[in-house]
Amino acid sequence: MRPEILFPLFAPVTSLKGIGQRFATLVERAAGPRLVDLLWSKPVGVIDRRFSPKLRDALPGQIATLTVQVDQHLVPGSSRHPYRVRCSDETGQITLTFFRARGDYIEKILPLGQVRVISGKVEAYGDQLQMSHPDHIAAEGEIDLAVEPIYPLTAGLSLKIMRRAVQGAVARAPVLPEWQDPAFIARRQWPLWLDALETLHNPAAPEDLAPEVPARQRLAYDELLADQLALALVRAHSKRQPGRTIAGDGRLRRQILAGLPFELTGSQRRALDEIDADMAAPERMLRLLQGDVGSGKTVVALLALANAIEIGAQGALMAPTEILARQHFATLEKLAAPAGIRIALLTGRDKGKPRDKVLAGLGDGTIQLAIGTHALFQQDVRFADLAVAVIDEQHKFGVEQRVQLASKGRGVDVLVMTATPIPRSLQLTSYGDLDASRLTEKPAGRQPIKTVLLPIDRLDEVADAVARALDRGAKVYWVCPLIEENETIDLAAAEERHAQLARRFGARVGLLHGRMKPAERDRVMEDFAKGAVDVLIATTVIEVGVDVPSATVMVIEHAERFGLAQLHQLRGRIGRGTGASTCLLLYAPPLGEAGTERLKIMRETEDGFLIAEADLRLRGAGEVLGTRQSGMPEFRLADLAHDQELLSIAHDESRLVLARDPDLATPRGQSLRTLLYLFERDAAVKYLRSG
Repeated sequence: MRPEILFPLFAPVTSLKGIGQRFATLVERAAGPRLVDLLWSKPVGVIDRRFSPKLRDALPGQIATLTVQVDQHLVPGSSRHPYRVRCSDETGQITLTFFRARGDYIEKILPLGQVRVISGKVEAYGDQLQMSHPDHIAAEGEIDLAVEPIYPLTAGLSLKIMRRAVQGAVARAPVLPEWQDPAFIARRQWPLWLDALETLHNPAAPEDLAPEVPARQRLAYDELLADQLALALVRAHSKRQPGRTIAGDGRLRRQILAGLPFELTGSQRRALDEIDADMAAPERMLRLLQGDVGSGKTVVALLALANAIEIGAQGALMAPTEILARQHFATLEKLAAPAGIRIALLTGRDKGKPRDKVLAGLGDGTIQLAIGTHALFQQDVRFADLAVAVIDEQHKFGVEQRVQLASKGRGVDVLVMTATPIPRSLQLTSYGDLDASRLTEKPAGRQPIKTVLLPIDRLDEVADAVARALDRGAKVYWVCPLIEENETIDLAAAEERHAQLARRFGARVGLLHGRMKPAERDRVMEDFAKGAVDVLIATTVIEVGVDVPSATVMVIEHAERFGLAQLHQLRGRIGRGTGASTCLLLYAPPLGEAGTERLKIMRETEDGFLIAEADLRLRGAGEVLGTRQSGMPEFRLADLAHDQELLSIAHDESRLVLARDPDLATPRGQSLRTLLYLFERDAAVKYLRSG
């Protein structure tokens, strides 16, 4: 379905002249397998070769372009020794050094007695100037060296080969029909797409790499518009599907609320009002419920599900991991018990007769609420009448999976939840097809968490503090960034720390990490929540979804290595009961400027939304969730830390475009289809009514 005009850009890098299979493998590793991947490889710096001094003015450590005469070839007696070529100008001498070089090739490119232009890094060898393997060698007038872009590389790939590949890809780029609004382009003083691409890869000065340069702004906006248009198409498709009015009589809700040991917060009630309005409307609900850790999203989700169950329909809640699915099942089973709602759990681990029994209950409607992992949208899972799907921690899934689960019923309302506070800019990229509700309050009785920063060399004092907490009956999390010792990275390992603390506290110390089998992880968590394990040594597998109200101490080793949002998620595992809680952030001094600011923010605030905005500013969009997640798009040209205004414009423009031209059938609409394919948002095209 890809337009033919784009075919050249999706050719393999092996189709480029001078890029054989060996180099192509390296280029693929650095940028990607096709020419379009090379187009989107932004330069990360420049080499300025405009400095052209005489030899007496060339200083070691500088990149210089020199015009010299070739005076002498010093052929080595052994291949183990370098090949040297002495050159000069009227002010001095320099020796060019080549390791493992072919003599005939050196003689050809540096003929004796001829003048050559050489460019590279000048070095000192004793009191003599030297240049090892010049980057460029050419006759006078044959080369025009100025500023060259620097690209990310991989082992074995030279900058020269990478630049050759990128320039070859740019040369293949066709003139494409303009997809941007001409008046908008003129107002912004942006170049045409192809001109912007050529400017990106041929910077005239280091300043040309700045995010605010018109060419880079133009390309970033193209990428953001493709992303927002794809999400808008998903939204339009979902909204076009026949919806249903869901308005229960409140009997199950009243029973659930009566059994709660607390009153709903104001933001919980507001979010529920917004959800109720969506469910009562004839269109399908597409809503995001953002709530900071401990803000009560699960209760709101259950009340929304109860609304559907009251009219005789079914609900489903999907979680990204088995640990989180089982946690939800345990929580919801208890909360729903007063209302008599029949709940079942379905994960990938369920096999044979137990699984068949759950499938039968979903198929005949006797199971009213299903909790599970991605197993819920497997082909053989059929619901009698699925009306509401709740998806937790959606950023661990993709938009396609959201659509897939919603297709299990008739006009299914979709509620997406996340405990990861997301800045507005990232919210538009990962949840741009959804309306949003926020939970900004914690339930009554929750105590603030005291956050303390300590250098990691005070580990013994921390262990003593843990001992005192255990004497008070507390449970303790101790988080390490690695599972086992790594010789090249001096970070604490969970297994090593577990062995050390077990020597002091014995069997009260448990270990939890991602390489353990699911059944083993569940057993350890059960022991920590209700059993004999009081100190849980863990990796970040406990980041989301683990709920142990009696846990009041959190120790995080090498906190400077974690992102702010990840630290906030980890800290959110404590402070879930009514007892005072303490989070100890252990760091390895000296801290850099960014590390100092991150930990200072953690000490000063528990507001997850403030923390998320700071994390975006300090670390960039790609890492804001701690690790890259499949549901979060990775932008090659846009930088969300700088391009938030462009993202907002793209968000509004995409909805305006589809309001005027829902099938993208006008001339501009057709060019916007090309844009979607260019940025590989192909999946969204199928949501056009005209295909």
